[in-house]
Amino acid sequence: MIVLDDILRDRGSRYAVATGCVTSRSEIDAFLLSLRQRRKFAKATHHSWAALLADGGPLKNDDGEAGAGAVILKMLEREAVPDRIVVVTRWYGGVHLGGDRFAHIVTCTRAALQALREAAGRKP
Repeated sequence: MIVLDDILRDRGSRYAVATGCVTSRSEIDAFLLSLRQRRKFAKATHHSWAALLADGGPLKNDDGEAGAGAVILKMLEREAVPDRIVVVTRWYGGVHLGGDRFAHIVTCTRAALQALREAAGRKP
């Protein structure tokens, strides 16, 4: 699991992203459980995620952040990275961000994809 903490802050909301390898729905559930067991992440408002499974197709969950899973999934499909999950975590700061939240989800997902490329030894 790669966790990139405190990617950005906007109007009180904070964002982080986690990524890793998964090959099944049960591994996705285990990944999410492991992330939520971290003290800081247990207190987060949203854990929006998407995964591309080679044998199970695309899966996503907004976790209350409408449309977030679809944004993450589209980026995973564009990068063609099978058997990977990206989880964008948000701690809500009390101010609605409107459409800006999608830009923040994209920023976090890009950071996760970059971390995956670096972990795989590919050039950025």
